[in-house]
Amino acid sequence: MKNYHSAVGIVTGVLILFVTLIQFNIAQPVIWSIFLAGPFLILWMVWAVLSAPVEIKEKFEDQWYQDRSDLKRME
Repeated sequence: MKNYHSAVGIVTGVLILFVTLIQFNIAQPVIWSIFLAGPFLILWMVWAVLSAPVEIKEKFEDQWYQDRSDLKRME
């Protein structure tokens, strides 16, 4: 698994844990710790995604939606 996939998975898991702990109103120190660590986790995830070695073959002018090949520009 690539580094950016694990970063997104970890931050998503921490978010789910955070929301679950808030709903059950338990472990207040853990809730506050996750709350204070949240911005750093988000920055780490954004850095991991933006610095990922993903190669895009199409240019924006050629195909401006990566997931829909039917939206290619016809000239």
